[in-house]
Amino acid sequence: MTSNTEQQDAAVADRKLLAHSAYADGRHLAARQSLYRWQRPRYDMPGIVAEELAGTTGTVLDIGCGNGMFLGRLRQDRPDLLMVGMDISAGILANVAKPVLVGDAHALPFGDGTADAALALHMLYHVADIPAAVRELARVLRPGGVLVASTNSDTDKREMDQLWQRAAGDVLGIPEGPARVSLSSRFSLEKAPAFLEAAFSDIRVRELPGTIEVTDPAPVVAHLASYEAWAEQCGVPFRETVARAHDLVTAHIAAHGSYPITCLGGVLTCRP
Repeated sequence: MTSNTEQQDAAVADRKLLAHSAYADGRHLAARQSLYRWQRPRYDMPGIVAEELAGTTGTVLDIGCGNGMFLGRLRQDRPDLLMVGMDISAGILANVAKPVLVGDAHALPFGDGTADAALALHMLYHVADIPAAVRELARVLRPGGVLVASTNSDTDKREMDQLWQRAAGDVLGIPEGPARVSLSSRFSLEKAPAFLEAAFSDIRVRELPGTIEVTDPAPVVAHLASYEAWAEQCGVPFRETVARAHDLVTAHIAAHGSYPITCLGGVLTCRP
């Protein structure tokens, strides 16, 4: 029998669901990105990636570029680089400046050794075969090239997980409801080095801890609602649970003045 966790993991990497629902456009991704406006310390993630590319010249591939947030900033800050974006979803690329193309991380549409650097930012947990994608990323890099990857810790945003389970429990009339889908768990900050070590010998991890503190429930609720593509895997009425979470966050802010969320993400810089 397939466990709920296995079903959720399979859904997180379901190509059709990713391309036509979760990332059919940039709406849900933007909701998750926007929550970080309230994080302290505030990290300039595109700036951090630019730092890791300081010694890089030539071609940089942004694999799983999504809505182009990193592409746009790097093209502005490093006009000397040829930035090429790729994503599994044609829809999310619609408003991203070219050159971009639709492609699969399991079989990158680039020749051996054609890139001086590759980016895999918060996306490797979405590929069905993570080792195959890591091998592909290493294959397209020239000797001396660099891979910059990012993901979240297994402990990231635990308060959001607890909020979801409490809200789901209230909707179902039980003490604690099912866990929400975890996007990063398949390639978390703790698991990532083991995957990357198969193709890269020099792996440097930069942890980015922080706290998000909001005084308005809207960004928290929007973040939860951005998981709508995985509603079927949540095991609970999705919209009702999001609405109950709104009430719980609102009550917490009224009682305590704010709603805090502990974050831990990280950037991994890898060389063959």
